[in-house]
Amino acid sequence: MNLKFPTQNATTSAHSLSPAWRRRLWIASAILLLAIVPQAWANTACPTLLNHTFPRLQDDVPQSLCQYQGQVVLVINTASYCGFTRQYEGLEKLYSKYKDRGLVVLGFPSNDFGNQEPGSNKEIAEFCSNTFGVKFPMLAKTSVKGGNANPLFKQLAQQSESPGWNFHKYIIGRDGKLVRSFSSLVSPNDRRLTSEIERALSTPRS
Repeated sequence: MNLKFPTQNATTSAHSLSPAWRRRLWIASAILLLAIVPQAWANTACPTLLNHTFPRLQDDVPQSLCQYQGQVVLVINTASYCGFTRQYEGLEKLYSKYKDRGLVVLGFPSNDFGNQEPGSNKEIAEFCSNTFGVKFPMLAKTSVKGGNANPLFKQLAQQSESPGWNFHKYIIGRDGKLVRSFSSLVSPNDRRLTSEIERALSTPRS
């Protein structure tokens, strides 16, 4: 829009403009804003892997994973009655050690393997809190394999591999892209896992 503004001296205020000129200024400002906002939104759009919402384990309150954009996310499918259940302890230590640097651990309880997570969301939440003092975010019980897998785990399987058992681990980088996955046999304090986490954390926020 080609606007020719009236000449003003240093003491002329915007309030001295006629209503018609004020309207033109408003339109020009609106056009400029509309040109800027879409690009700004595109720069902060939620990555596809995090563009999901799941109910929280404790109370079913919806949790958008977009809130973790720019952080390093460790995704795990968990179970209360598994030989790997004690990994909860290591996962909580991992979360406590690195959370201030930008790590978030997300637990997804699942009964997909050996029926080792039979309880309700409330029972699972109490078990995690009372037995291992879990403070990292836990989402509601879900399916993580096959056609019934939730959308996040379907995407993770497409980009790497499906969980072979409980406590499979996926690292998502600050850019929202999958870094690497680890089997249940890789414990939370395994150097292979912690090295990848530290490397991902060292990447500047985009």
